[in-house]
Amino acid sequence: MGNRVPREDFEWVYTDQPHADRRKEILVKYPEIKSLMGPDPRLKWIVCMMVGVQFLAFYLVKDLEWKWVLFWTYVFGSCINHSMTLAIHEISHNTAFGNNRARWNRWFAMFANLPIGLPYSASFKRYHLDHHRYLGGDGVDVDIPTDFEGWFFCTRLRKFFWIILQPLFYAIRPLCINPKPISQLELANVAVQFTFNAFLYWLWGIKPVVYMLAGSMLGMGLHPISGHFIAEHYMFLKGHETYSYYGSLNLLTFNVGYHNEHHDFPSIPGRRLPLVKKIAPEYYDDLPCYTSWVKVLYDFIMDDELSPYSRVKRKLKGEVKLE
Repeated sequence: MGNRVPREDFEWVYTDQPHADRRKEILVKYPEIKSLMGPDPRLKWIVCMMVGVQFLAFYLVKDLEWKWVLFWTYVFGSCINHSMTLAIHEISHNTAFGNNRARWNRWFAMFANLPIGLPYSASFKRYHLDHHRYLGGDGVDVDIPTDFEGWFFCTRLRKFFWIILQPLFYAIRPLCINPKPISQLELANVAVQFTFNAFLYWLWGIKPVVYMLAGSMLGMGLHPISGHFIAEHYMFLKGHETYSYYGSLNLLTFNVGYHNEHHDFPSIPGRRLPLVKKIAPEYYDDLPCYTSWVKVLYDFIMDDELSPYSRVKRKLKGEVKLE
């Protein structure tokens, strides 16, 4: 189904990522942007509310017929769980309690992790910081697909299944590209999460557990919100490696669509990223962007020039300091 994508390698570049230089230039011109940095006091309350909503959903699905469990899993649970992963993304930048309370952020991320069902938050923090420091870095940035993904998922049908299997590849990729020793926080994340899963099963049976785990897998696979995985850094236009999205789903995703703005200023909480674009519009208005993540998914599958190889990749200069 579809022609084989002709691209056989990543787009190798020998320049530094653009975000650090643009950040310096913007801060010289608009120093008031510094006032946007720091924690978002609303974030912890929004996360607590979302966790509470999912706990209520666990209770409500326990007596439903299986067909309705699966229906609400995709229609509702997958949206909330994907949104929770993006809450964890926010917390990984210490935007819940600030840099001075880093440990509070780590434990709060584990709390946000509970409705997802899979221990995720501690590992995400370690690898996501590398993604910002070494964007596209060979052997470091695990957001870049493996060579196998680029080689194999090269037709429309295969790309369709690749998108469905995104959660699997995001879990396996770090072990292939940049394995790290397991930390104490990761072990704690596993222990807390599996204890919660077992308690949920003991309390209300298997249906809430299926709702929880299937919601996470479906929400990060073939789902409108998962369009952000492709939209953020896949090279739809040559020469551009980061793209923003300015559509309505930002309301559910902590403004992760403002991705150029986020990489330029990772310490600014998502709620304030639209203000970056408002203050410095000349730096963002002319950059390519999207208004539909669904269209991004469709275009990625149907365009015979696009594949997992459609990423900018760079050899890192000098010594790379990894966590």
